[in-house]
Amino acid sequence: MEIWYHGHSCIQLIDGEHALIIDPFISGNELAVTKPEDVQVDAVLLTHAHMDHILDAVPIAKANQAPIVATFELANYMSWKGADTKPMNIGGSMDLGFATVQMVQAFHSSAIVDEETQQIIYAGMPGGFIVHWNGKTIYHAGDTALFSDMKLIGEQNEIDVAFIPIGDVFTMGPDEAVIAAEWIGAKKVIPIHYNTFPPIQQDPHHFAERIREVALTGTDSSTISHKMTSHVLAPGDRLEC
Repeated sequence: MEIWYHGHSCIQLIDGEHALIIDPFISGNELAVTKPEDVQVDAVLLTHAHMDHILDAVPIAKANQAPIVATFELANYMSWKGADTKPMNIGGSMDLGFATVQMVQAFHSSAIVDEETQQIIYAGMPGGFIVHWNGKTIYHAGDTALFSDMKLIGEQNEIDVAFIPIGDVFTMGPDEAVIAAEWIGAKKVIPIHYNTFPPIQQDPHHFAERIREVALTGTDSSTISHKMTSHVLAPGDRLEC
């Protein structure tokens, strides 16, 4: 499986003839090196409704004749925009034909802010995704604070790669993200949701070094092994899983 990082929280997973993308925010990200029209996928997954996670969802879905997978409320909103959708909700799983996805909880908010009309549209609960695909398990935490059920997510799944936000202000920061990584116990940890905007400036390499230190020493609450590593990806970077 190949992981392609498009910046911010946008992840594309590719294996053989199939691909999916999570939280496509490309055209609005000055750091992105890919164009939305160049993305080829079989499904679009949305963790929640904030614009920096859904901006390119409908154009990508329409161009690829791919469904948008999201919470019931957000999926309905996307269907009104002309996209094919597959609604689901927290705790549920869905077979995409080539992969199975489960939506798990996240502690955040989820709404569409219409600046023109100054209205806020409720879009269901925020979440994260666990993707099971050809023997690999990928966890995208979405935008979230640290929460103790991350331990349960780690206990119930042998996670190969975890994408964890580190930006602070709108999500957990690096300190909490290190704890999250311990609880999740993934083999590879990739920081996301940082440096796209001034309020979420962070040093991902410092975070990666802290993960390395924790992986070597562990803590009393840790479920990890010394094999856990952290990888810092720039927009456009790819990683084999």
